[in-house]
Parts: sequence; structure tokens; C-alpha cells
Amino acid sequence: METSRMASPENTTRDLSEAIKEATKEVHEQAENTEFMKKFQKAQVSLQEFKLVTASLYHIYSALEEEIERNKEHPGYAPVYFPAELHRKDALAQDLEYFYGPTWREEIPCSQATQKYVERIHYVGQHEPETLVAHAYTRYLGDLSGGQVLKKIAQKALQLPVTGEGLAFFTFDGVSSATKFKQLYRSRMNSIEMDPATKDKVLEEAKNTFLLNIQLFQELQKMVSQGHENNPPAQQKPELRTRNTNRTHEHNSAPVKDDGKAKMRHMDLLPSTPLARWIIALSFIVTTVAMGFFAM
Repeated sequence: METSRMASPENTTRDLSEAIKEATKEVHEQAENTEFMKKFQKAQVSLQEFKLVTASLYHIYSALEEEIERNKEHPGYAPVYFPAELHRKDALAQDLEYFYGPTWREEIPCSQATQKYVERIHYVGQHEPETLVAHAYTRYLGDLSGGQVLKKIAQKALQLPVTGEGLAFFTFDGVSSATKFKQLYRSRMNSIEMDPATKDKVLEEAKNTFLLNIQLFQELQKMVSQGHENNPPAQQKPELRTRNTNRTHEHNSAPVKDDGKAKMRHMDLLPSTPLARWIIALSFIVTTVAMGFFAM
């Protein structure tokens, strides 16, 4: 993913945040128009698909935050180092434990596209740390833009507990105002000193993040299609009846956290449980995207 392009005269005078937004406009649209994202936008997605995305995001944010810690004092990243406000790894771990149970670390998959994304982040952090800000900016500000609205939609669509289990990814306890924080982040990022050549490298890396997301969406779509082939429609009715039985049981028993986890694992059998448009987050996430995620 190396580039040797000459610095653009426009990019040398434009703020970095505006330059990234302009430079990624085309590839951003490509990410939004992948088959997987279109299905998300039509609410044609199951809990299993949601879990696949969440698992991929965990691997991606684990790599990103490892490299952020490595480069937190680098002049090309230090101004936007906000771990308490933004970091998502621990939040995703909470969600995965809720969905998969205590053995989630052994159960979650890491697809080839996810691994490629992870490897790119590690390469950037260790060899081109001046461009790490491109990965952080496109992900975190997209996540933050999703915020509380998406949390409420997902909570209702997936019938998640009002106490917030399964939704930690969408919760930014360290940010009281998303709008003000995004303004602060952009201001800090725009203050980073870099020569025109470095700025162009950052813009190219921002484009790469979207390309990596496109590859991830395409692979997830393939995995989902194969999964649906292994779950023919004839199986839907008995599974739905089982789900309704679980609902009745829930109303007749006290809420227990472990029972909630068991419920989510059982619902994972459903081949097509709609998320009722919460997935607009990924036209963020991404972030949101999570994966694409991105109203910046």
C-alpha cells in the first residue's frame, strides 16, 4: 500500500480533516454500496451477522489501540491521544462476553480480511506511525457519530436489556458532548505539523482504511451467504417458536445476566433476525463503519 504520488497543491493548504474528507469521498461511497452494506441498510441481517461484525471490530480495535499506545508520544499522533474518551477494545470485549459467554476469546472468528486489516494497522504503527492518525480518525469519529441514537435502535431491535448489555461499543462514557468532542479532535488533528509529502501519505492511508473495510464487507457477505445455505428456510419456523418460548420464560423469571447471555447465544440460531436499521451505524461504523461507518 505504498504510494509515491506528488503532493497535491490543494492538500497543502487545506486542513487535514477536510482534506481527508475530500480525498476519501469516492472510496467512502464504494464502501457504502457493497452488497453487505446494502443488506444492512435494508435490515436484512441476522444476529449472527451482527456478531461477526462485532468480532471483526474487536480484532481491529485491539490492533489499533496497541499501536496507539506504542505511538502515543509520537508528534504525529500525540495531539489526538484520547484513550479514556475513545478506546473501544474493552467495550467490545464486554459485548462479546455477553453474546458468546465467558469463553468468547476462544469462539470468535478472525477472518482473512480482518487479519489483513489488523496486519496493515500493525505495519503502519511500527513503520509509518505518522499515518496512524488516518486509521484513528476514520474509525473513532465515525463511531462517535453513531452514538446514543444507534444504541437505542439496536437495544429495541435486538431486545437487549435496558441496563445496556451488548451495547457497550456504542457507549462513550468519557464524552459528554459528541459534537464538541469531534470539534476538539479535528482541531487537535489539524494542529499536527507535517510536510506536504507526509500529508499526502496520510490521505492515501485514509483511503486504504476504506478499501480494507470494503474487503471486509465483501468477505462477511460471503460468509453470511454460506451460512444461510447451511440454514434452509424450512428451519425458520421451529426456531422462531423456540424464540417465542424463550420470551415467555423471560417474562416469568427474574432478570439474570447469565440468562441473558444464554438467550443471545440461542437467538444466534436464527438465520434472519432484522436489526431494524441500527446498521446505519456501519455506514459510519464500520463506523460506523462499525465498519464504514463514517459521518465525520
